[in-house]
Amino acid sequence: MSKKTKTGGVSMSRLPGNRSAKFVPYLIPGLVGLLVIVVIPFVWNIYLSFTRWRGVGPVKFVGLQNWKRLFADSTFWISFANSFWIIVAIVVIPTILGLFISSLLTDVIQKKFGGKTASFLRAMFYLPQLLPVAVAAIIMGWIFRPEDGAVNALLVKLGLGSLQHNWLGSPDSALPVLMFILVWIQLGYPIVIFMSGLQRVDPELYEAAGLDGANWWQKFRVVTLPSIIPELLVVILTATIGALKTFAPVYLLTKGGPGTATTVPSYYSYNQFFQVQQVGYGAAISTALTVVIIVFSIVFTMVQKHVEKELV
Repeated sequence: MSKKTKTGGVSMSRLPGNRSAKFVPYLIPGLVGLLVIVVIPFVWNIYLSFTRWRGVGPVKFVGLQNWKRLFADSTFWISFANSFWIIVAIVVIPTILGLFISSLLTDVIQKKFGGKTASFLRAMFYLPQLLPVAVAAIIMGWIFRPEDGAVNALLVKLGLGSLQHNWLGSPDSALPVLMFILVWIQLGYPIVIFMSGLQRVDPELYEAAGLDGANWWQKFRVVTLPSIIPELLVVILTATIGALKTFAPVYLLTKGGPGTATTVPSYYSYNQFFQVQQVGYGAAISTALTVVIIVFSIVFTMVQKHVEKELV
C-alpha cells in the first residue's frame, strides 16, 4: 500500500518544493566555499578593525580607535577622492565611448564593410581586456618610462624634446596618465556588451526611423540607447565595483604616489597591512571600502530593477 500523501489530488513527491530539495546537496560545496572564502574572512576582517596588531604576536582590542582615526585621516579621504577619478576612467569615459563605438561598428561599419570587419575591430578594442591586468600595466609602464619610454622617445623624434616628462612620477601628471591607461584597458568591455545587446534590436525600428528622415544621431538617441538600457546598467554596476576595488595598476605603476596623488582605498589598505604593519587600521580601511561597495550594489540593483520594470 502506498504511503504517499496527496494534497488536492497532487502527489507530494511531485510538488516543486520536494523536487528542488533534491538539488540541495549539490549546493553544499558552493555554500561551504562561500563561507570559507568570503564570509569568515570578512567577519575576521571586521574583528581586526577593532584591534591593534602587527601581524604577529598578541592581538589587542582597542574598540573604536581605528575608526576614529579613519574618519580623521586626510589620506583616507584623499584616496576616496582619487577613486572618483578612477570611476571616471573605468566607468564614465569607457561607457560613453563604448556606446558610440559599438553603435558605429554595428550601424555603419558592419553595413558598409561587412560583419568580419566589425568583428575584427571589436576584437582589437577588446584585446587589452584579454591581457592580465599586471601585463597590461607593465606594458604601459614601459611606454611611459621617463628615461627610455616610447612617449618621450617619440617627442624627441618629433622635435618636442622639451615636453619630455616623468609621466607617472610627477604629481601633476600621474593621475591623468593612470586614468588614460585604465581607459585603454577598460574600453573593450562596454563595446562587447553593447554590441551583443544591439544584436537583439529589431532592424525594422531603424528602417522606420530612416523613413521618417532620422539621421544617425537621432536613430542612436531614439532607437539604440533605449534598447540597450539593461546592458548599460550592467556595465555601470560591474565597472563601478571594479573601479572601487582597483589595486593592481596602482601598485605596479605608481605605488600610490607620488605622495598621495594616485592612492586609492585598496592600495592604502594594503600599505597599512603589509608595509606599515598596522593590520587593524588596514582592516578598518578595507571594511569601510567593502561597506561602500555593498551599499552601492544594493541601491543600484534596486534602481536597476525599477528601471527595467518601467521598460517592460
